Formats: sequence, structure tokens, C-alpha cells
Amino acid sequence: MELINNKDTIQGWGIDRDPKVRPAYPMWNSTENTGSHYTEATIPMQEIKFKELKSIEVPEMTPVFGQTVAPTGLSGLIRKFAFRYGEGSFGHWLPLILADRVNMFEGIASDLLHLRVPNFWKEMGLNSEWKYNRKSFVTKSLVTTVAVAGAVGFFMMLSKDQKKDPV
Repeated sequence: MELINNKDTIQGWGIDRDPKVRPAYPMWNSTENTGSHYTEATIPMQEIKFKELKSIEVPEMTPVFGQTVAPTGLSGLIRKFAFRYGEGSFGHWLPLILADRVNMFEGIASDLLHLRVPNFWKEMGLNSEWKYNRKSFVTKSLVTTVAVAGAVGFFMMLSKDQKKDPV
């Protein structure tokens, strides 16, 4: 494969270098009204439906923010704990990642309590994985099978030890 050193031979290379031909360029230097009828002081505050988790680095809620579902259960407690720390620390982000994983298990438990069996095959996109990335699918399946079998064997061994040696 030959490397192209002359960028002039590549069609379209540097087409947006000249600011005058960029479609958005007039807005960059515009001093006129951009069309928004709000100023920063007149943006209406979005209604807060439940206690929002807010960064400790921001003194008050911004006028517009994302809000979908109130944090509940163990994952909600983990999220509340995470917001005690600033956004630049692992104490903020690692608990949020953990809370996402816990929330996934809470969702599965909720489905089962409502007598709905989750369709893991479709929800995890395993049809596409099997069709387009079969080697990875087989590898992940084998690793998961070995891990689950090891965990089951470990817990079975623990339960036998407890039956033999009552305390």
C-alpha cells in the first residue's frame, strides 16, 4: 500500500480551511441577535420533580437539566454517595459506574418480581454478535461458562464444609 504524501491529490482535503467558505462562519463573528429570545437571566427554571443529584462544584441547579427517573434502591443510595465528591475524583465516577451495574440487577429482579422473564439474547444484541463477531461470541461464552461453573463449584464446596463442621 502506497502512502500519499501530497494532500493535494486527496479530493476534498482542506475544503474547510478557509473560514469564509464554512457554513457556520457567519455565526462565529456575529454581533447581532442569534435568534434566541432568552438571555441568561431570563431562562425559565425547569420544574424539579424530585431531589436532583447535583455536583458539589455547582452552587445551584442550572435552568435546564436532565431528569428521567428518581434514584431508588441500592443504586440510588450509591449515586447519592457519589455526589458527595467532586467530578474530578474517582470517589465520584467509580460509584456511579457501580450504581449503573447494580441498577441493571435491580431491573432484572424487578422484571422477575413482575413475572416477566428478560430476553437477554435480544437485549444484549447477541444475534448481531453471533452473525458479525462469532469468534468473540464463542470466546465470551466459554469464559462466562467457566466463570459461572467455578463460582457454583466454589459455593457448593463452601456449603459442604459448613455441613461437616457445625459451629
